[in-house]
Amino acid sequence: MFKNTPFEAIAKSMSDAAPNLNTAAMQDAIKPAQDNLKAWADMAQNQAKEAQAALTDTVESIKAIKDPQAAFEIIKASAEAGMAMFANNLKDATSLSFSQFHSTVDAVEKAHPAPEGFASVAKQLKAAATTAESTLESAMEKGAAAVASVAPASKAKKAR
Repeated sequence: MFKNTPFEAIAKSMSDAAPNLNTAAMQDAIKPAQDNLKAWADMAQNQAKEAQAALTDTVESIKAIKDPQAAFEIIKASAEAGMAMFANNLKDATSLSFSQFHSTVDAVEKAHPAPEGFASVAKQLKAAATTAESTLESAMEKGAAAVASVAPASKAKKAR
C-alpha cells in the first residue's frame, strides 16, 4: 500500500499514530494559538469600528459646510486625528505582539525537557524583546512628534 516517497511516508506515520492521538492534549496545545488569533481579531475589529466612526463623523461634519475653508479645516483635523489613531493602533499591535512573544517563550520554557537549562535563554529572549519594544515605542513617539511639528508650507509669491 505505501511506497517509499516522502508524502507516503508521512501518510504512513500519520495513520500509524492516529490510534495514539489524544484529542484533549491536542486541543490544549492549540488553545494558546486560538487565543492569540482571537486577540488579534478583537483588536482589528475594535480598530476598524473606531476608524469607521471617525470617518462617519468627518463626513457628517462636512455635509453642512458651505465655506471651503471650513471644510478644509475639518479635513485637516480629521487627518490629524487619523494619524493619532494610526499611531495608537500601531502601539496596540506592537504591545500585543510582544506580549504574545513573552507568553510563547514562557510556554516553551514550561514544555522544555530541561526548563532550568532553558531558563537563561528565555530570560535573554525576553530581555531582547523588551529592549526591542521600548526602542520601537521610542521611534514611534519620535515619528509622531516629527509629523506633529511639521508646519504647512508658506505660499511662495509667484515671480512675474
